[in-house]
Amino acid sequence: MAVAASTTLRVGAAAPDFTLPCTAGADVTLSSFQGRRHVLLAFFPLAFTSTCTAENCAFSEDYDAFDRAGTVVLPISVDSVPTLKEYKAKHAMRQQLLSDFKREVSRAYGVLLEDRFFSRRAYFLIDREGILRWSHVETELGHKRDDAELLRQIAAL
Repeated sequence: MAVAASTTLRVGAAAPDFTLPCTAGADVTLSSFQGRRHVLLAFFPLAFTSTCTAENCAFSEDYDAFDRAGTVVLPISVDSVPTLKEYKAKHAMRQQLLSDFKREVSRAYGVLLEDRFFSRRAYFLIDREGILRWSHVETELGHKRDDAELLRQIAAL
């Protein structure tokens, strides 16, 4: 797995590339979306928790709105692929979920809580050229951004 060594991400800089396994059974590489789609990376702490479930179910409900905005939402957690598959099936989610089981991508994006071994809830909006255009890291694990806010950020690209 290739991950850029940057831990300080700045808006306007290239987003660190990565490849992670997902619930579809294949690997997803961030750079594969360049020239085609915007990408919203949505790091979430753990599957099957209340805020994470509300957030991911909202992504699923608003799947078409993100698609119309030319954006793929890639939720990422440190859970294993089998756990994420069960989580996705239980809640009938439309989006694929990515597993950062080795915590390398969470570290590269500076959102891993080392003492808890899972990531903060964080959002990184990457344009079609692979440039980071907006980011937000929640200060509280129980807080999340509303999809309407995320869609406004996408519309501003």
